[in-house]
Amino acid sequence: MAPLARLWSQAAGVRWRLLGAAVVGALATGCAVGLMATSAWLIARAAQQPPVLYLMVAVVSVRTLGIGRGVLRYVERLISHDAAFRVLGGIRQRLVAHLALIAPAALPVWRRGDLLARTVDDVDDAGDAFLRGLLPLAGAALVGAGTVVLLALILPAAGVALAVALVVACVLVPVLSARRSARVEGQAVQIRAGRTRLVTELLDDLPELTVSDGLAGRLDELDQIETDSRRIAAGTARAAGVAAAVAVAAMGAAVWVAAWFGVPAVAAADLNPVLLAVIVLTPLALTDTVQAVGVAAAALHRATAALRRLFAVMDTPPVTAPPPVHPRPLPEPAAGAIIRLRGVGARWPGADRDALTDIDLDLVPGRRIVVAGESGSGKSTLLAVLLGFLTPTTGRITLDGVDVAELDPDQVRTRFSWCDQSAHLFDSTVLENVRLARPDADAAQVEAALREAGAGGWLDGLPQGLDTPVGEHGRAVSGGERQRIALARAILADRPVLLADEPAAHLDGATAESVTARIMRPDPGRCVLLVSHRPQDEALADQVVRLAGGRRVG
Repeated sequence: MAPLARLWSQAAGVRWRLLGAAVVGALATGCAVGLMATSAWLIARAAQQPPVLYLMVAVVSVRTLGIGRGVLRYVERLISHDAAFRVLGGIRQRLVAHLALIAPAALPVWRRGDLLARTVDDVDDAGDAFLRGLLPLAGAALVGAGTVVLLALILPAAGVALAVALVVACVLVPVLSARRSARVEGQAVQIRAGRTRLVTELLDDLPELTVSDGLAGRLDELDQIETDSRRIAAGTARAAGVAAAVAVAAMGAAVWVAAWFGVPAVAAADLNPVLLAVIVLTPLALTDTVQAVGVAAAALHRATAALRRLFAVMDTPPVTAPPPVHPRPLPEPAAGAIIRLRGVGARWPGADRDALTDIDLDLVPGRRIVVAGESGSGKSTLLAVLLGFLTPTTGRITLDGVDVAELDPDQVRTRFSWCDQSAHLFDSTVLENVRLARPDADAAQVEAALREAGAGGWLDGLPQGLDTPVGEHGRAVSGGERQRIALARAILADRPVLLADEPAAHLDGATAESVTARIMRPDPGRCVLLVSHRPQDEALADQVVRLAGGRRVG
């Protein structure tokens, strides 16, 4: 389905609003044309010095049309923007929901800045398909046709001249420039996405780029993007200027042709002299309308390019199996949870071989498991499978004897708490960052979790305690404090299985030992699965699982 047709299909709930906006917009433009025609008639008739009462209807009409143009345009903007924003809200909601569905396995296809550009800029450009594209085109078509009929009734030659001028300005010129506009607008969308991606990376990696002397290269790349952007903007402006000039010339030609045929018609008494002013001046009222057609065509090309980028994300198939239509209720174990993997294999999207093959593993309450292996051996894949981010290609996983394929994936995840090596911290307080794991927890429970995670001394030294901001991306806290916050989240969640992915990475020796020891503390109601490269962590485990090439070797 074409992008614009697909966009229209997603506007099912507001189609009548959009059609109403098109009609009201056409009426507003029609008021402008009517104002010009009535004013021309009034001026020409007044020059004949008739009794004033003969002019009162025209005077009132001029006032009515002048007021109506402003009021109707305001109403059209209200209706059209309300409808467009409803459509954009739905698209953005579906886009984010789909990103959540395919995350995290399918997200590496796009960089973070590119996804940001698609979610924000491309969605806004999609809205221009209605506001700056389809609605102005609909108004131009309706009013243009009506004006041609009006002039044809007065003087057929004037109507034909205006029709030819409208075809040239509103059809021929946009069609001739369509190929270039589509290419240029597509390039503009790509350049803007590249700029957003690069700026995002610069902001995120500024300290590292400065230290490694890589900042100059990135700034040069940004300068090149800006140069390309200015070149495309200049080309677009030139094309728009040519289109506008042709539109003005076409309307001017319509005026001259109307005068050329109108004057002899007046001389031959075939046309009322007052109506000569009407057929000559009325086409001028369409100048702004036909100029807007070129802008609308460019907006449609830009919106089409943006929609293709949006639908490319929304059409990405999830790497997990769809949830069951009628999921079984989640088992309620008496203590903890028993999860068994039998012959499990898994493969990442786009890979040519399985990242895991024939894995058997039991996660039972009280057991402490260390998963060891070289990079690429399948450790992170195992965690992704357990968390439901990657559906096994072979084998079976059961939760308390029930196949997880028969359960709601979101409910299955409630059996796991998660401690990552690079936990994300939001630009909020310590309290809110820890409470992310359990939003209904109070301050006392959050403080207890932090102290259990070994962050009590650090917490006591904070100027505002739990209300201390951690800064953007947690810049105000050290690596060890970040890991303790992540561990506090897992403790606060209080779930039967704790998964930890190399929580000691990037920490100094003493901090790493402290964090790992607290994760691996014996708990009869909780199973801990720790992914680690550190041989000393194996001494804390009841079971060591070694992976190599995606297979269990020990």
